[in-house]
Amino acid sequence: MRPIRPLFAARREGSVRRRTSPVLAAVGLAAALALTTTACGPDGDADAEGKPTPVASTAGNDKIKIPDELRKKLKEHGIDIDKWKNGAWKNWNKDDWLREADEYINPIIKGLWDPDRMRRAEDPDRGVDDNDLSGDQGVTDPTPAPVKARAVAASYHQNAPTAGKVFFDSPKGTMVCSATVVQDPAHPGKSNLVWTAGHCVHAGKKGGWYRNIAFVPSYNNSGKPTAALKNAPREEIAPYGVWWGDWAQTSDQWIEQGGETGGDGAAYDYAVIHVTPEKGGDGKSLEETVGSALPVNFNAPAVPKAAGITATGYPAAAPYDGQTLYQCQDKPGRLSIVRTDPTMYRVGCTMTGGSSGGGWVEAGADGKPALVSNTSIGPVQAGWLAGPRLGPVAKGVYDSVSKKFAGR
Repeated sequence: MRPIRPLFAARREGSVRRRTSPVLAAVGLAAALALTTTACGPDGDADAEGKPTPVASTAGNDKIKIPDELRKKLKEHGIDIDKWKNGAWKNWNKDDWLREADEYINPIIKGLWDPDRMRRAEDPDRGVDDNDLSGDQGVTDPTPAPVKARAVAASYHQNAPTAGKVFFDSPKGTMVCSATVVQDPAHPGKSNLVWTAGHCVHAGKKGGWYRNIAFVPSYNNSGKPTAALKNAPREEIAPYGVWWGDWAQTSDQWIEQGGETGGDGAAYDYAVIHVTPEKGGDGKSLEETVGSALPVNFNAPAVPKAAGITATGYPAAAPYDGQTLYQCQDKPGRLSIVRTDPTMYRVGCTMTGGSSGGGWVEAGADGKPALVSNTSIGPVQAGWLAGPRLGPVAKGVYDSVSKKFAGR
């Protein structure tokens, strides 16, 4: 038996803490609604005159009324959206934690993810108890030899244009994952879709949706070391902007099964986030802004045939610091954790917490790169990574989010 864990990194405000969890579910509440507020800093709550300025807007920035039905449902869970900007998003009551697919709410808080707050969201999560691998179907391949992660050369936008970081808040503190810009069949060339791990948006069977979920493409694009980032402006840390998740979806299996130890729900540990620019932008989509998006291959074989898969992410646990982008390339093998679940892919890789959600890419039949998995779990002592095989359930999640925004 080998201890394993999901690989996102976390930090509680004022103290360091490590945590793990898988995720799942469809994001919901106000389909076309983008709730926007402003903040004066990482915990700022006021405009220039010190007054709260909550705004509800559509894509056209016209003020709209939040349906009373929605307000009532949120208040039943202890959430008053009018008070969200004043710090209500920091209040976590597990009994009221929104967890169902139609209970996702993620108001934009302008300026919340400033350079300092993003940088502090890199500390590693704590290790978890040993996980029982007795559910092996008898097809798990030998443990791969560790492959040393190599740093991606700057600029990241030039060498890994679809990679970035997902930031979010949980009851345990400020957290970070890795993620990938993927194509949207409903909007060719104009995608606003991001692929990551389920446990980067939802806590699974014992929790609910995380808060303040945002994507930063090409984080620290120039690859500067931590010391050089302490006084860096936001434009340098996030040169292509901060994109907030106005919709997210993960598998029902993750919501129902996902646990803090890596095995539970790991075979379904993926999510798709639809994003919108924090500043409103110039009308360009995420794909147009970064200049690239990957197709997703949902037909990869159960027995890996790829000569090599490249896993990309921002590892944050030692010996890494979460500020720079890394990759591993290895021939994948199979990993079986639960007898009734699909087998997972596994590669040798020394990346650690923070790399969770990062894309796994291989050349498709046409020779072009395609996403085939994402980092989900790894051993406490780094050496390999495992990711779900993307089949019909994953395609259902992807298609659902795409269709939700097809007419917009």
